[in-house]
Amino acid sequence: MGFLPVDEQFAYLRKGFVEVIREEELRERLTASLSTGRPLKVKVGFDPTAPDLHLGHTVLIRKMKHFEDMGHTVVFVIGDGTARIGDPTGRNITRPPMTREEILANAETYKTQVFKILDPAKTEVRFNSDWLDQLGFESMIRLCATYTVARLLERDDFAKRFKENTPISVHELLYPLAQAYDSVALHADAELGGTDQKFNLLVGRDIQRDFGQPSQIVGTTPLLEGTDGVNKMSKSLGNYVGITEPPEVMFAKLMSISDELMYRYYELLTDVSLTDIDRLRDRIRTGDLHPMQAKIDLASLIVTDFHSAGDAARAAEEFNRVVRRGEVPADLQTVRIDGDVRRIDKVLAKAGLVASVSEATRKLKEGAVEIDGTKVEGLIQLASPGDYVVRVGKNWRRVTL
Repeated sequence: MGFLPVDEQFAYLRKGFVEVIREEELRERLTASLSTGRPLKVKVGFDPTAPDLHLGHTVLIRKMKHFEDMGHTVVFVIGDGTARIGDPTGRNITRPPMTREEILANAETYKTQVFKILDPAKTEVRFNSDWLDQLGFESMIRLCATYTVARLLERDDFAKRFKENTPISVHELLYPLAQAYDSVALHADAELGGTDQKFNLLVGRDIQRDFGQPSQIVGTTPLLEGTDGVNKMSKSLGNYVGITEPPEVMFAKLMSISDELMYRYYELLTDVSLTDIDRLRDRIRTGDLHPMQAKIDLASLIVTDFHSAGDAARAAEEFNRVVRRGEVPADLQTVRIDGDVRRIDKVLAKAGLVASVSEATRKLKEGAVEIDGTKVEGLIQLASPGDYVVRVGKNWRRVTL
């Protein structure tokens, strides 16, 4: 899109932010950028603490793309240096350190995955170890001297741990300073992050000023609820949709969200305008559009973004065939269970259809288990070896005993 007039840029960039600190500074820098032709340098950091990104991460990545759309430069900072400290955000215990090999392996997958959204030609990829490793003892002391322990302890998770007498390691206090120094090293005009990163982003504003630089603008994005509609999307909670998952898996997970959560996903995970989302609500409220169709349209948009329109169409057909018409999936996974395992709760656990035998018992009580199309109740024994088509909720396996 290039450099649009300031008002148009501001309106486009403001959408989807929870807070911009400060909005008047963003307008001023957009005005200066337009007059000088110098794009803003917008920094976003990701610590490679897990091998894959999920849709929760893409809320922020989409905002990065919006700045690229406006002609600005996005710096994707891979925090291979800060990952060795471990971000204490939202944690009540010290994060265990990662090995250098784990960090680099995860970083490679991040580099591949972010370009499903970002334009490689408009994105700078930097590793913050490039400057953090060069700091040296004297410079680190100077960096630490710019901030007080009292101010660091204002951070919610530090304050909570201090009040509860939960240990806080000294190296954890360095994390906000190290992240802030990224902004100094890059001369960042703006830094984006989730609402849980607000403290760290504001430290960046302070530290830049101490180093004689203009303070960066801070933009915070909302944290996306997972498919359960309650908790922040997280792989550890199992409520995530991975951006590298097969189209059929992504589609089915998106179809499982509530009707109310669907509108939030439309807002944060698509380019559908707020006006059009309001129209969507009205059509559903008046009965002109069924919520199921609106959800199918949402899932199709998201799967298309990360795979293709053809993949989305095939995933929609598979969903209709398996879930709505109750047919067996075309790509049914076969699991062989060796040994004399016959009791159904143990079979379900061995087949990977449930996380544990206790969960299997719970699913049986809920009536969520079928074998060869027949609902199963109670701890039955499978009579003989052979092949069984087993379904638990929306999950299927062909089990060979």
